Amino acid sequence: MRKKDHVISTLRPIAIMMLGTFLLAFTYYHINFQNHLSEGGFVGLSLLGKYAFGFDPAVTVLILDIPVILVALLLNGRKFIVNTLVATVSFSVFYDLMERYSALDINLHGNLLLAALLSGVLSGFATGLVLRFGGATGGDDIVSLLLSRLTGLKVGTVFILLDAVVLLVSLFYLPLQETLFTILAVSIAGKMITYTVSFRAHRTSPAAGDAAPKMTAGQKQPAAKPVHKVRSVH
Repeated sequence: MRKKDHVISTLRPIAIMMLGTFLLAFTYYHINFQNHLSEGGFVGLSLLGKYAFGFDPAVTVLILDIPVILVALLLNGRKFIVNTLVATVSFSVFYDLMERYSALDINLHGNLLLAALLSGVLSGFATGLVLRFGGATGGDDIVSLLLSRLTGLKVGTVFILLDAVVLLVSLFYLPLQETLFTILAVSIAGKMITYTVSFRAHRTSPAAGDAAPKMTAGQKQPAAKPVHKVRSVH
């Protein structure tokens, strides 16, 4: 019985993180990409590198991700990195499958405000699920977690600030309207991330707490304490 409980407690966070990455891939492809909303984080930087220097975005993202993941390995250990790799790979697979086979077309070009609202709520909730259960969807997530721990800011606030900086720098090659609506989406996503990570934290199951990354805990708390016990929604 204990072995069965251990298997369930191990697989449950992974299953929830994969659900989060599926929802994130769905949002990025069907809402952001199909309605020409841009991206923040490392994806936005890679697009900037392509425009300014002709760099391959796929290679640029990899170059940005690798050193951050190595730092996270030193600070947080193997479990966090395994969870992050699961989340990163599953996101890439889900996004590729949707790009190749999905016939769904969510056309919101005439209502970019609605597109921004949907993008912010869905992507924020999806990212928050991954963070809450002990992983990250990429190197920029890890940077946000590190800065949150160092500065004491809520992790969602750090997401907003980093993405907004990237998008503002990208204004010289992106259309103004789409960029402004993307900044709105990023702002909503940051709030949603904080809410998802913090919601009913005191009732979170042991599996979720054990899977939470050490970098999101308070300075005096042990690594097993979940991030949502020290982050407020407000």
